[in-house]
Amino acid sequence: MRFIGVKTAMLAAGLMLAGAGQAAPQAPAAPPPATAATPAASTTAPAAAAATTAGAKATPAAATPSANDPLLSMDGAPPMKPTAGIGQPVDGEIGLQPQVTKNGERAAGFHNHWLVPTITIISVFVLILLFIVMIRFNRRSNPVPSKTAHNTAIEVVWTLVPVLILVVLAIPSIGLLQAQFAPPPKNAITLKVTGNQWYWTYSYPDNGGFEITSNLLKEKDEVAPGERARTDDDGPRLLAVDNRVVLPVGVPIRLQTTSADVIHSWAIPAFWIKLDAVPGRLNETSFTIEKPGLYFGQCSELCGPKHGYMPIAVEAVPLDVYNKWVVAKGGKVAGAAEPAAAAPATANASAPADANAAAPEGPAAGNAATPAPVTNQAATANPAGAGNTGN
Repeated sequence: MRFIGVKTAMLAAGLMLAGAGQAAPQAPAAPPPATAATPAASTTAPAAAAATTAGAKATPAAATPSANDPLLSMDGAPPMKPTAGIGQPVDGEIGLQPQVTKNGERAAGFHNHWLVPTITIISVFVLILLFIVMIRFNRRSNPVPSKTAHNTAIEVVWTLVPVLILVVLAIPSIGLLQAQFAPPPKNAITLKVTGNQWYWTYSYPDNGGFEITSNLLKEKDEVAPGERARTDDDGPRLLAVDNRVVLPVGVPIRLQTTSADVIHSWAIPAFWIKLDAVPGRLNETSFTIEKPGLYFGQCSELCGPKHGYMPIAVEAVPLDVYNKWVVAKGGKVAGAAEPAAAAPATANASAPADANAAAPEGPAAGNAATPAPVTNQAATANPAGAGNTGN
């Protein structure tokens, strides 16, 4: 019995030693918390990348106006009210409208400082000659008329002086014509205008090709129930439209005109622009608006019984506002992809740095940061990204 007891005790001791031997190899299992910490650090990198991705995804959201965005109010254009005396005719006024383009300012200066004084001097001179003839050479003052056939000196003067006057006026006039038809630069935004009887259609080929149709707004006593009527905020009578053209300030505009039926003419006095719209032909000119505002014009070519009911309304806004309006209309901002593509590079450069700093385990951090470029590229590939609205 004593032998059996000793044997049992030895067996129990062996089992204890075996248990200790098995427990010892499991001691290194303690590092798993450290290993778990590594993924935690690695998870920090994707988290940072995810935050960057979220920021990248939030950017286009800022570019796309919500349903309550003021860009979608009224006619879809930014809310802008007309200013008395700017971009529209004024009752009882004479002279040109205030010009907001380089060519317009140049033409207005030529008109005010050259043409008007020249015409005034010639008119006064001719009027004085008429009075001299009426007073000095009437029957009472000169009963015996002169029989002079010609006067060489006078004939030379009245031939050369008009020629010199015309030459002096022709030099700035030709320069102005050349400036009006100068080719637009490469960065110009294209506005294609199509005349119809009796409304306008506008398209933006450089912004996705979307179109808007512009019609005259009728007065309150002329509209059917539920139809929109003109208000003072829309513009003067016979000049207000239901959809305004929106163009950026400080950016060259390539204007192209054509017609779907008869000859029309797209004219904005404040831009010094009047370009015929001819069926089967594409006419082109360019201009740059220098001041924000609301400007009105009309069809300036007789096109049928409703010729006087084809108004034009143009809103000139800053470029960032124009880009937001383009996005709101379903178009795209020209050149949006280039600036947006720079965001992934920054996000990807920062994500590995954060991951490496948090986890010394290089491979783990690298694997954690790998998904970031894919996510960011997908987010910023949207051509309508708001980060480019200032371009």
